Amino acid sequence: MDIENKQHRIEKDSLGEVNVPMGSYYGAQTVRARENFPISGIRPHQAFIKSMVYIKRAAAKVNNELGCLDDEKGKAIINAADRIIAGEFQDQFVVDVYQAGAGTSCHMNVNEVIANIAIESLGGKKGDYSVIHPNDHVNFGQSTNDVFPTAMRIAALSLLTELFPVVDELADRLNEKVEEFDSIIKSGRTHLQDAAPIKLGQEFCGYASAVSKAVEKIRRASDALKELGIGGTAVGTGLNTHPDYAHKIIFELNEITGLGVRASSNYFEAMQSNAPVTEVSGAVKVLAIELIRIANDLRLLSSGPKTGLAEITLPAVQPGSSIMPGKVNPVMAEMLNMVCFAIIGNDLTISMASQAGQFELNVMMPVMQYKLLDSVSILTNALEVFTNKCVKGIMVNEERCYQYATGSMAIVTALNPYIGYSKAAEVAKESLLTGKPIKEIILEKKLMSEEKLDKLLSPISMTKPGFISK
Repeated sequence: MDIENKQHRIEKDSLGEVNVPMGSYYGAQTVRARENFPISGIRPHQAFIKSMVYIKRAAAKVNNELGCLDDEKGKAIINAADRIIAGEFQDQFVVDVYQAGAGTSCHMNVNEVIANIAIESLGGKKGDYSVIHPNDHVNFGQSTNDVFPTAMRIAALSLLTELFPVVDELADRLNEKVEEFDSIIKSGRTHLQDAAPIKLGQEFCGYASAVSKAVEKIRRASDALKELGIGGTAVGTGLNTHPDYAHKIIFELNEITGLGVRASSNYFEAMQSNAPVTEVSGAVKVLAIELIRIANDLRLLSSGPKTGLAEITLPAVQPGSSIMPGKVNPVMAEMLNMVCFAIIGNDLTISMASQAGQFELNVMMPVMQYKLLDSVSILTNALEVFTNKCVKGIMVNEERCYQYATGSMAIVTALNPYIGYSKAAEVAKESLLTGKPIKEIILEKKLMSEEKLDKLLSPISMTKPGFISK
């Protein structure tokens, strides 16, 4: 029992005494949260914790300037925050992402850790909150209800600054393939059936444009995240804050983050609604959907290598089978698909959580922040790998592409303006039944001169607008 006592310190909260591990910088409320929510073992994203600490640092500085926090306490809290921001004490943020109370458990975890670091810096012992109190000092002028959504938005904005260049890099590499493949003629495909010829570069041009347009949607949506409700405290009224606190903390957060954040035009709306989070998640989902489509095309185009399309070759990054020697699979495209499927699921969770708010607060914010930050993080990582280990190294099988393009019945489409749709359809059917080339059938039926036919059936001529005068 004595040994056990030495391993713990006793702290008190409003519900009574709690045994807190002696070496921990968190306190009683964190211990209760760990006991109450042993759900997933997943801790909050590091970017979210850092964002919450940004707020604590900014609040301490502003409250000190406004005379609401004395110099000694203010400096100690700021220094504690700086140490966390620099990477110390990361193992102290231990509350499960699945928690109740709109994020109060996670919030108090941060308050307690900062308080105890600050206490030690002033020569006190962890848990002696007469020196610096998690609620009275670290959390002065704040509430979970304005801190948590503010931290969620700052964290998302921070991670998006990492996502944007990665997506732009993918678009750039796809555009490089547009130029590289500009002279490669291949069969187009619609309904998974042969269609009119197209350049492989044109196909990749569509991919590059889709990626660029999708990421621009995310950029536009993310602007709303910059509106912060910090200073609204419990219900949006700003209870327990200095009249100048709200605008000063926005200024300070901009100084710390450089994200261009601004005060919400309506603190009640900022607390009640998580529409900006939902909108950003939806925009990320749109990008994910486009990426799934592109990844699937690459898998199909590279299928084979002997019995599939085999128009392109994806870089071989690992053996593809435990039983079939020499097999290589499109693992990077498959990985990207799985990540994007997860993002779609995350978006659904966010949508459901977003509509679940009542009156002045949405208590589902913990799962919203987890899913949004997860989506942005895994997509950033996935695209960096996908671009470098897949897209950059795509090679083309030019001969196979040309063979498909010239052998396709769909080239008869170019004859529609000259012999009509019905006769062209008859020629296509005959070609399919007999195996005869389109050109041979046209000449046998004397539907057109060979000279003109050669011009019309030139695959390159079919990849741009226009037709030859009759």
